[in-house]
Amino acid sequence: MTHNFDQRVNILASPSLLNELTHINRGIEKEGLRANLDGELSKTPHPESLGSALTHPCITTDYSEALLEFITPKLQSPEEVVRFLKDVHHFAYTRLDEEIIWAASMPCKLGGEENIPIARYGSSNSGMLRHIYRVGLAYRYGKTMQTIAGVHYNFSLPESFWPKYQTMLGINCDLTRFQTEQYFALIRNFRRYSWLLLYLFGASPALCESFLEGRDHQLSSMGQTLYAPYATSLRMGDLGYHNNAQQGLNICYNSLASYIQTLKMAIRTPHPEYESIGVLVDGQYRQLSTSILQIENEYYSDIRPKRVVRSGEKPIKILARNGVEYIEVRILDINPFIPAGISTEQVRFLDCFLLYCLLEDSPNIDDEECRILADNKQAVVNRGREPGLKLTNKNGETTLPDWGAELFEKISMTAKLIDKAVGGQEFAASIDLQKEKLLDAGKTPSAQTLAILSGKSQSFFEFGLERSMEQKEYFSNYRISPERLENFNDLTRDSMERQKAMEASDTMPFSEFLEKYINA
Repeated sequence: MTHNFDQRVNILASPSLLNELTHINRGIEKEGLRANLDGELSKTPHPESLGSALTHPCITTDYSEALLEFITPKLQSPEEVVRFLKDVHHFAYTRLDEEIIWAASMPCKLGGEENIPIARYGSSNSGMLRHIYRVGLAYRYGKTMQTIAGVHYNFSLPESFWPKYQTMLGINCDLTRFQTEQYFALIRNFRRYSWLLLYLFGASPALCESFLEGRDHQLSSMGQTLYAPYATSLRMGDLGYHNNAQQGLNICYNSLASYIQTLKMAIRTPHPEYESIGVLVDGQYRQLSTSILQIENEYYSDIRPKRVVRSGEKPIKILARNGVEYIEVRILDINPFIPAGISTEQVRFLDCFLLYCLLEDSPNIDDEECRILADNKQAVVNRGREPGLKLTNKNGETTLPDWGAELFEKISMTAKLIDKAVGGQEFAASIDLQKEKLLDAGKTPSAQTLAILSGKSQSFFEFGLERSMEQKEYFSNYRISPERLENFNDLTRDSMERQKAMEASDTMPFSEFLEKYINA
């Protein structure tokens, strides 16, 4: 039995399913560079006062020792998840000595690649694996592009939702398979419509000229600032995580099997450029392997199907065995005008948008549509606020505002569903708030950023430093509960003890550990 969008909305409106929307699971991972008070990248190690970056569940590092990553647990309200993220920021600021957390996605003053410290995670095999993977990224892509920061949003419906939804759709198959197929349908639609998120929330239309020192570019210049006049999110374009090897990948999201098959092929296929780098050279590891991808996480996708894994497990293997548990949205810029980089209103909109992606018809994506989606993305990244900009959908060419208005009509329907489930009108209000940006591009974070740069004759660096200092003051005065503070203290202390225990218990030589991991 097949259903259309309106029918799926009506199915979700039934009392037994509607109640499940009160238990949507949300999580946020937010990156931010540590910098000194002059706005220069910190060269100090990850502070011990923040715990172990290897084992702390809420505070870790991404590429660099200076690139903090704050992680919330899985929570069931927009207010809770943003409040927790703010609490982590406060805790970190109480332990940072004369440092700030850079408030924008595009980085602070880096001072050249030699000044960007690669993250270290101790001497355990797991810690060495993480570090050498990042060394490989430096050889493959350079260090500079990996100082770009973003916000990742994790979303899932409760496990109790799926058998009820399957029954009401009349689909007879294994439940795990059904749940996985539904998440992949969501992912395909996300790829079709995520340009809307770039337009609404993109906040990186400009950057410091030092970021592109010695590199060719097509950007305009405004003093020490490079920018594109109608850009939304330069972070998500060619300036970001991009190289020729990955450009040729065609990871397929039509099914779990095709996704895993194409990823595995990239992990197992050597690349001549990476073979010339070598793996173990003069006793030092340069990368984990010479394949197109060292591990699956090296593929920088806008959205990922995910499953919780334990330390040492290969995500792709667990995903193949147990199916999709949640999805991770990776397309979001840090909003420099918001203390935590993301607001409760934005979280509500994301919930409505992702629920729409789940309910809308989602046919497989062929090669031609894949090219169209890539063109739409690049158009919005570089020219999203350009008057009259046209995108391509199944009906042909259409203007961004016209297509956006069509999407908002349906996203509004999912907002009403969630509002009916939780009570109130806050989700509908989040839709109205974002719709204002569709009607007036000047209200987008990207337009607001450029307006400040031009209006105040301020460089991007000065803009970022000013926002960062404001946020330092905000979080220094922010108050968290004594119970939350005690919990963070416990997690920090426990993380250091766990790392020491891992290092003490490791007896396998790293070379053997790596071989087993690669061939698992």
